[in-house]
Amino acid sequence: MPLTPRTAHELHTVELMIRLYCRHKEGNRELCPQCRELLEYASSRLARCPFQDNKPTCRLCKVHCYKPEKREQIRQVMRYAGPRMLLYYPADAIKHMAREIALKMKRKGK
Repeated sequence: MPLTPRTAHELHTVELMIRLYCRHKEGNRELCPQCRELLEYASSRLARCPFQDNKPTCRLCKVHCYKPEKREQIRQVMRYAGPRMLLYYPADAIKHMAREIALKMKRKGK
């Protein structure tokens, strides 16, 4: 199933975070096998996301589709890379944060 624009953007953000984590935290120039596997797993999960264009950011999603082991892995990646996204990928980080804020406001308005 092809990714919708929303899920494609989410995958792009996850990929940036995994690459940032692998490069800076682990010191690899290229994705290590473990990070490559995590990226492939995230891609497969996003492709099957039932929300598609209405998908919230993973952190705010009501459905947790990752296996516990992978969920912990991605949580570690996001904890490390999330704050650093503003330094390395400011436009992507701001867009991601804006989507979260808009979703939170929309949920409060209901």
